[in-house]
Amino acid sequence: MKTILLIALLSCQWRDSKAQNKNKMESLKANTAAISEILETRYFKGIYEGDIALLSTVYHPGTLLFGDVKGQPYAKNLEQYLDGVKNRQSPKASGKPFKGEIQDIRVVNSIAVAEVKVTMYDFVYQEFLSFHQIDGKWLLVNKMIADIADHAVIER
Repeated sequence: MKTILLIALLSCQWRDSKAQNKNKMESLKANTAAISEILETRYFKGIYEGDIALLSTVYHPGTLLFGDVKGQPYAKNLEQYLDGVKNRQSPKASGKPFKGEIQDIRVVNSIAVAEVKVTMYDFVYQEFLSFHQIDGKWLLVNKMIADIADHAVIER
C-alpha cells in the first residue's frame, strides 16, 4: 500500500513539474515575442522615422546610453539622446538605407537583453539593449552601442 501511495505522489509531482515547465516556456515565448514586437514596431521604426514620441514609449525615463561612435566615447541620458534624434535628419527623410535587425533576445524572469544591429548612414551599430518588465510593460532601461562599421566583431 505504501508503494502505491508513493508512486501516486511521485506521479502527481512529475505532472505538476511538467505543467510548470510548460507554463514557463509559454511565458518565455510570450515575453520574447513582446520584446521583439517593441523592437520592430517602435524602436526601429522610431529611429528610422526620427519619431521621438514613438521612441519615448520604448524607454524608461531614467535610461542611460553608453558606448563608442567612430572611436569616440558615447555617454548620454535619455533626454540628450532624444534631443539628438529630434535635431538630426531621419534616415527616412534622407532617403538613405536603414536596417534594424534583431540578433538575439534573452529573457530571465522580469529582465531581458536584446542584441540588435542598426545600419544607418555610414554607421553600423552593434547594440545591447537591457529591458525590465515594470508594471507588466517591457521598457528599455539601458542601451550600450558600438559603431562596428570599421571594425571586426568577435563572435562567441
